[in-house]
Amino acid sequence: MNNIWRIYTRDLRNLTKNVIGVIVLIGLIVVPALYAWFNIAASWNPYDNTKSLKVAVANQDTGYKSDLMPIRVNVGETVINKLRANDSLDWQFTNREEAMDGVSSGEYYAAIIIPKQFSADMMTLFSSEVTHAKLEYVINEKTNAIAPHITGKGADTLTTTIDQSFAKTIGTVGLDIASSLLKYAQSPEMKQYVTTATGHVGDLASQLHTASEQLRAYSSLLQSSQTIITSTNSLLLQSTKSADGATAALKQGSAGMNSFESTLNASSNSLSAALGQASKAYDQISAQIDQALSAVGEQSTAAAGQMTALQKKVNTNADGFKDLADKLSEQAESASQADLKQALENAASRATSAESSLRSVANSLGQAASSVKQGNTSISTMQQTVKQRIADAQSSIASLSSDYDKNLKPKLQALNSSVSDLVTQTDGILSDLGTTAGGVTHLSDNLLTDISAIRGDLGSGADSLQSASDQLTDFGNKLTAAYNNGNPENLEELNSSDPDALATLLASPVSLHRTAVYPIANYGSAMTPFYTVLSIWVGSIILVAMVSVNISDRQRAAVLGMQTIVDDKKAHRGNPEKALKAHQQYFGRYLIFLSIALFQAGLAALGDLFYLRVQANHAFKFMLVAWLAALVFSSIMYTLTLSFGDVGKALCVVLLVMQVAGSGGTFPIEMLPGFFRAVYPFLPFPHAIDAMHAAMTDSYGSEYWQAMGMLALFLIPTLFLGLVLRRPMVRFNAWVNRNLASTKLM
Repeated sequence: MNNIWRIYTRDLRNLTKNVIGVIVLIGLIVVPALYAWFNIAASWNPYDNTKSLKVAVANQDTGYKSDLMPIRVNVGETVINKLRANDSLDWQFTNREEAMDGVSSGEYYAAIIIPKQFSADMMTLFSSEVTHAKLEYVINEKTNAIAPHITGKGADTLTTTIDQSFAKTIGTVGLDIASSLLKYAQSPEMKQYVTTATGHVGDLASQLHTASEQLRAYSSLLQSSQTIITSTNSLLLQSTKSADGATAALKQGSAGMNSFESTLNASSNSLSAALGQASKAYDQISAQIDQALSAVGEQSTAAAGQMTALQKKVNTNADGFKDLADKLSEQAESASQADLKQALENAASRATSAESSLRSVANSLGQAASSVKQGNTSISTMQQTVKQRIADAQSSIASLSSDYDKNLKPKLQALNSSVSDLVTQTDGILSDLGTTAGGVTHLSDNLLTDISAIRGDLGSGADSLQSASDQLTDFGNKLTAAYNNGNPENLEELNSSDPDALATLLASPVSLHRTAVYPIANYGSAMTPFYTVLSIWVGSIILVAMVSVNISDRQRAAVLGMQTIVDDKKAHRGNPEKALKAHQQYFGRYLIFLSIALFQAGLAALGDLFYLRVQANHAFKFMLVAWLAALVFSSIMYTLTLSFGDVGKALCVVLLVMQVAGSGGTFPIEMLPGFFRAVYPFLPFPHAIDAMHAAMTDSYGSEYWQAMGMLALFLIPTLFLGLVLRRPMVRFNAWVNRNLASTKLM
């Protein structure tokens, strides 16, 4: 330890014993600090000085004028006027030729050309084919690396300004129109208009509701007709005789219907056809009964079965008339017209009477079948009873048909004509209802198909009309409520608002609120860690370039108190403890490097704090980072130079170049190429910069001490190289030095 101290004190005396040495020493300490200060001051706040960057602007916009907008609009001139009041850049207003020539010559950093169709393209916003308006931006990228990005930011800002100005103009016009509308909304004319409009809407909704109910009534009647036709058709299948008379009646109900009005008329005709068919069908049943009873004795069982089957068919037919009576009663209850209500009630009563007659026919057929099975011989009496009841049933059906044709059917048809204007709006709901059949059974099948289609279409039409009626009613209610419940004070407040202020809000409805985490006062403070750490490294490089890392033989002898190095070697052989050891020489000479490096780092850091006044929330921690960086960097430089000589000095410069690019001090490390991202953790710069950032702002957890610890870890491989691996390199260094000396230049 004594020898280490002797080497250090002797080096210190030799360095300060003459003026030149002191001047050089001061230069070694001050130059790195100046390097840091000049760079930090130069980058203190460069983005506040962009007003000196010249950017040419050429307006070629010819404007826009149309029949809709008789006033000529020139957005380009509006842009020029706004730029004249903008001092973020040094805007130069010129023509296209001079702007392009100025960019090429370097007089202007960039140029913005507003094309001829700029206003016309902007106004396509109100057409069906929108064309994006474009600005031509020309940039000279060779003049400076940063200037293109600054002028590009200016161009982006200009584009945003144009968009906001255009939106503001449109908003102002729209709000002026809205203000006029609000004034009219409070006028007596508007109140009268709302009252009239809601009245018309209510009337139309009522008519649609009436039409919907009428369609549902037709659908119900058709359902009853369908039931009667189905049961009658089943009865007709029991007969082998023709039904030419019924065919003529059925043709009237299945005729093609090309319009919705004819469909409604056909639905009323279908019931007439069904009743006529049912009446004529019982002529065939009467004949069939005669045929069956004439076979009693020879084929009694078959005759009884035939009459039982007829009994079931007649009961089914009676069910159809019962359903018809129920439907007519339902329609009578919902009918609003007194005469129509009375006609429906009468028809329902006659349908009930027809049902009762048919039940009597069915009972008679059942009794007759039972008598035949038991062998009762009073066949003629039974036959007369059944035929009489069939005649009564036919009379009841005929009475129902006559009453329907004379009383109910004309009223339904009259009601059809009253809503024909509404129902024609459902054009195309129905198609042809069928074709004329060749026989009674075939005609009945077609009629059933037609009636099913008609009922489906009527149901859909009724639903549509009811939906439209409900929507109109709801619209009328909302229109009335909107007018009656409006707050005049709110309308007046909106009317009295400043349209320009509201338009400005519409043009830029979102404002960005920036919240800085660990805020930095200015750009110079943000760059302080990088430039300060860099200056400390540069200072260590200057040290190894200016100060020798090796101890000469004369210096070793002086430290040991010997006259020559020969005596030192003899002493070493005879008394080894009096010789200088490798670690003593390493640390003894390194202490002078460390002292100067600490002064370099301390001066640079103190100048940052008190001369430049950079931001530093924790000044002492800031100083600690600078001193630890000086310790680590100077030891690396000293060890590399001591171990590899001039090659080591070159390695120091190589490491400097790598760390300037790959330390993340200027650009985020994530933006750098893959090689730099890979070597980033193994360089001392990033850890020193991170620690200094934490000292200047605040630390997240133990961030500061972790960075300091990572920086200190570089001392381990440095000392291992300087104290252990350096010895095998002695001969290699001697060989390198001999070869360099042989060049007579190095």
